[in-house]
Amino acid sequence: MRSILTLVLLTITAAATEPEPAYLVLLRALKRLDFVLPPVPDTHPVNTLYNAEAVVPSQCYTRTEGISNPCYVCHQDAIDGRENVMNDGDLQAAYSFSDVGKLNHWKNLFADRRHRIAKISNEEITRYINQDNYSELPERLKAAGFKGWIPDLKNLHLGADAFDEQGFAKDGSHWVAFRYKPLPSTFWPTNGSTDDVMIRLPMAYRSEDSGRHSASVYRANLGILEANIKGAASIKCLPVDEKAIGSDLDGDGTLSWATVITATKSWVGAAKSLPVERHLYPEGTEFLHTVRYIGTSPDGSVSVSTRMKEVRYMWKAKAYSKTMYARKYELEAQEKEAGNLPAYKDIGDHGLDNGNGWAIRGFIEDRNGRLRSLTYEENFSCMGCHNSVGSTIDKTFSFPRKMDGPAGWGYIDLKGMPDAPSKGESLGEIATYLSRVRGGSEYRNNTEMQSRWFKPNGSPDLEKITQAPDVYTLITPSPERAMSLNKAYRTIVQDQNYLFGKDTLLEPPANVYDRIDEKTAPTLPKEHIFKYNILLDWR
Repeated sequence: MRSILTLVLLTITAAATEPEPAYLVLLRALKRLDFVLPPVPDTHPVNTLYNAEAVVPSQCYTRTEGISNPCYVCHQDAIDGRENVMNDGDLQAAYSFSDVGKLNHWKNLFADRRHRIAKISNEEITRYINQDNYSELPERLKAAGFKGWIPDLKNLHLGADAFDEQGFAKDGSHWVAFRYKPLPSTFWPTNGSTDDVMIRLPMAYRSEDSGRHSASVYRANLGILEANIKGAASIKCLPVDEKAIGSDLDGDGTLSWATVITATKSWVGAAKSLPVERHLYPEGTEFLHTVRYIGTSPDGSVSVSTRMKEVRYMWKAKAYSKTMYARKYELEAQEKEAGNLPAYKDIGDHGLDNGNGWAIRGFIEDRNGRLRSLTYEENFSCMGCHNSVGSTIDKTFSFPRKMDGPAGWGYIDLKGMPDAPSKGESLGEIATYLSRVRGGSEYRNNTEMQSRWFKPNGSPDLEKITQAPDVYTLITPSPERAMSLNKAYRTIVQDQNYLFGKDTLLEPPANVYDRIDEKTAPTLPKEHIFKYNILLDWR
């Protein structure tokens, strides 16, 4: 009540001294109050769209020049057995945009931030990224009467210290961290951000028949899920006491300790009567994804920062059959053919409904670095990756890319992680990407990657790349570059103009179109169109 009275007094005071419309006075008053959550952002406080094609990400405006192909990572034709039958592999070849999409709305791509970066000291940015802006968020949400998901994983700002060695959250929230290979190349640390992802299965999948929590049941069902998402006949798992769950997971005819799970069509524990479908998550599955600055240690190593750029949350609110998904993709294709622009339902504090069973919402830094709710359009842009590309498995990237078995359970760590090839290929995925793109990012503007892994003539140095000891060595920046990238993103936070893009760039990239002219933009010839599987061969 005191907070409401404060708001009224602020509004009356401002209205008496400033000759502005009442709604502007109220808006400014709202911005001054800490108790308001989500705070009214500086741009787009209502559900209007500056960019009606915000599902087309900035990377899609890259100049391929008929030879560079970063598009293959997202745009692929269907792989047998999966629900994703978008079949958008043709988008590798041509810029097939709507009239609205032909204009590149991501104006932050063209902003030259070098003079602003130079004004931020190393001490200032280091102090900033080491601050915790996560821990206060849950209580702020509760105080505001927030009805959606409230972050319930304590000490997440501490990174690995919030989890045990096998990835289970120490606070008993049942979130589980896993080690996965970052998707090329926006999520490579060398291109601006670090991140982590956690998964949580519904209560039935971590409980005995009686409803009591069971670590054995949870471990078993996580292994069963991993095998099914990856379409594996069997997979190594965290040790599970088969006697405790009453199920022969490894198929050896005895109930003992299982370290392998063979293909199974049933869950264990309280979920044993629920359906299992290949390449699909069960209804109620949750993902928690934090995007962070690039933390650096005194020894020069790179890690996640304490401060979070974003906290992202996905909840599978509704499970559909593969037949239903196929019909949904068919209807979406018809909508595009008719020239209709994408639209997604706003479900209030729960975020947006992606139309395929997932509720997606998130929080992002305000000007002062506190986490606030995404606006409608900021959330809308998330659909470009989590609904509108053909390479995902049940709309996700990270879990299918988890390191197989026990090695993949634990907080993300790129050190020691091999450059595993994509399924069906022999050359490491990163080596393959650098060869196909001919640069260290979609925009081919990462000069440090260019100097490290490419020859003077611009071709990738495959001998050097394949001799790199791990993924960490290949895709993490130098401390100097990390510092500059952190400063660059800080200027976007200060501007609060995320609707113009969140790419962390040190200067405007040359290889980007500001507008697409389909008559003159070169398409990629057949020899530069590639098959790709986001699943990795960890053998």
